[in-house]
This record gives sequence, C-alpha cells and structure tokens, in this order.
Amino acid sequence: MVEQQHSLDDESLLRLVSIPDGLGPDDDRNEPGKLLDAVYSTMPTTLEKLIEDTHLNGDNRISFIVADLAMLWALEVGSKLGIKGAVFCPIAATMFALLCNLDKLLEDGIINSQGLLLTTEKTIPLSPNMPEMDPRNIFWLNMPGTKNGLNLMHITQTLNLTEWWLCNTTYELEPEVLNFVPKILPIGPLLRNYDHDNTNATARSLGQFWKEDLSCMSWLDQQPNCSVTYVAFGSITLFDQNQFNELALALDLTNRPFLWVVRPNNKMRYPYQFQGCKGKIIEWAPQQKVLNHPSIACFVSHCGWNSILEDQIYDKTYICDVLNVGVGLNSDENGLVSRWEIQKQLNQLHNDQNIRSRSSKLKEKLINNKVRSSDNFDKFVKWLKE
Repeated sequence: MVEQQHSLDDESLLRLVSIPDGLGPDDDRNEPGKLLDAVYSTMPTTLEKLIEDTHLNGDNRISFIVADLAMLWALEVGSKLGIKGAVFCPIAATMFALLCNLDKLLEDGIINSQGLLLTTEKTIPLSPNMPEMDPRNIFWLNMPGTKNGLNLMHITQTLNLTEWWLCNTTYELEPEVLNFVPKILPIGPLLRNYDHDNTNATARSLGQFWKEDLSCMSWLDQQPNCSVTYVAFGSITLFDQNQFNELALALDLTNRPFLWVVRPNNKMRYPYQFQGCKGKIIEWAPQQKVLNHPSIACFVSHCGWNSILEDQIYDKTYICDVLNVGVGLNSDENGLVSRWEIQKQLNQLHNDQNIRSRSSKLKEKLINNKVRSSDNFDKFVKWLKE
C-alpha cells in the first residue's frame, strides 16, 4: 500500500492516512487470509510509529481510537500509548457474539487453542433463542493457509480494553443476541445520507471501490413497480464460468427485467445463449439508491451483512428461517446452483405475497424504531466530546 495522506476537501476535519499492509506491490490482495496475516504482523508497529510521529510533529494529538473488529490490534497499540478506544463491528452482532465466546468453543471441544476445528458433530448454541450454528461455517476456517484463527484467540482480552462495543445492527433485527451480550451497543442501520452528500465528492472519495453507474436509476424509472430483480454480489465474491453461465441464463428464463452488477474485474464470459434483452448490466451500482427504488422486487446476493464476507452463512439462516423474508438457493452434488433452481426461487420471490408482506412490515419496524440506535450513537458521541 502506498503511503499517503489527504483530506476529503479543503474544509474537512477528516484526514485520511494510510500505512503499509505488509504485502509487496505484486502480492495478491484478493486472498483474505494472506492479507490478514500480513496486517497482523506489520500494521501494529507502523500504526504505533504513525501516532508517535503525529505527536512529535505538533499536529493534533490522537486522543481516541475507533477500531474495526478485524483490526482490534489497534486497541492494543492505543493501550500501550495510553490512548482510549472503542471497537466497531460492521458485521452482524451474532458474529460479534461468537468472537466474544471463543472460550466457550474451547471448553466445548469445538475448536482448539489454535482456532482449528476439532469436531463437526456438535453445533454451536450461542443462546437458547438463536439458531444453532454449524461449526464448519466459522469464517476463519474458510481462509486456507492463514493464522487468522490463532490471531483471533486472544480477542476477548483485547475487547476488555474498551467499554464501547459498537455494532451496525438494530435491536429489531437481532434482539436475542443483543440480550445475550448486552454490552454490544446497536447503532445501526448506518446508511448513507444522500441529502447531505457533498456534490463535489467523487464516488471513490465516498468509499466506493469503483465509480457508480448512475444510468441505472433512469433505467429503473422506466420499469413497473416491484418488477425488477436486482443482482449484486459485493466486491470479492467470485464465480467460476459454469456458475456464471447458470446465473445469466436463469435471468433470461425468468422473462422479467433485471439489473445485474458485474464488476469491472470480472473475467467470466457471457454464455452464447444469453440474450439479456430485458435487463441492464452495469459495473457498479449506487446500491442504497437502487434498493430504495420502487421498481425493485427482490435482491439476489451472497447474503453478506453490508457485503461483508464473514457472516453470510448465518445471515442466510436469519433471512430465510427466522425473519422469513427471503429464500435460499440449493446446489447440486457438484456445488452448482442450476438455472432452473434460480428461476424457481426467483418466481417464488416475485409471486409470494407473504414474503413481500413480511418484508414490508420489517422495513416499517426498522424505520419506526430507530430511536434506540440513535440514542446509543448520541451517547457515544457525547462521551467522546467530554
């Protein structure tokens, strides 16, 4: 990573500063395990140096650190330098709770002290009112060749360095886990406020991976209400050619309008049978605007929480089995989800009024009950200012 620092604009109070991630310029950063291992071994030292240099140069002193759940080592650096901190969890509170209870997984003989799986015969019951988790779906086990599990084993001690456990969730979405771990403070959903966006800000400066294709909005305006299938799989999900073909041909089979995000780094070829005459394909979407558009009927995705890798399996369980606002896709013995399976489930989503009704009720519940999260966020900001 090239070291750089800049402000978002001349009047911004926010300064962005990058530090090396431990990988060389030619290393593949698409391997999450390799990247995380490099981060853990390199960034704590470089962050400490950055803070010390900032203080020596007479700039505004760093008085507080807010660390992503995957970057908890930053709290250890802060503690060493006498700086208080908070942890922010962008993924589901359920995954947060799992990480807070690694000691229990050790006691139950599910993982060892290296974070490796010992048995698949047991399930993980975090709380009596929550769906049990298949230990094979523990996220760090799906990062081959990484020491990430070992790095996570001391996470409980690190979390105890702060009283502030902030999470991008709401009580309405995850009441059981928030009752189970009351220290987790819901401050979500954290959504982009388009009304207050700087009109001069580029899509990249607002944290986007690629430039948003806004032409999709005028295309959506031309579609009937609740008619469009929106298809997007975040920034890192990869398909092989066979699965890409099945998805493309399934969208044709539905004979419905679709908006499909195919990233600019996609290397798959469209199957020769694919017509796509009812759809629009773009490289990157203003997703929040798209999902809020009245023409959107359903969302086909990898089931990430804000497109986050770690909790998609459990998110799927909640969406399909607990909240009952979605349907899952079943693969064959070779792990392939066929075009016929995708078509069948899409038809169900478009035609099932019960799913639509439950989705609408959940939306209203979230909108009408934001006070608790807002109060929590305001409480944190007030504490920061003291």
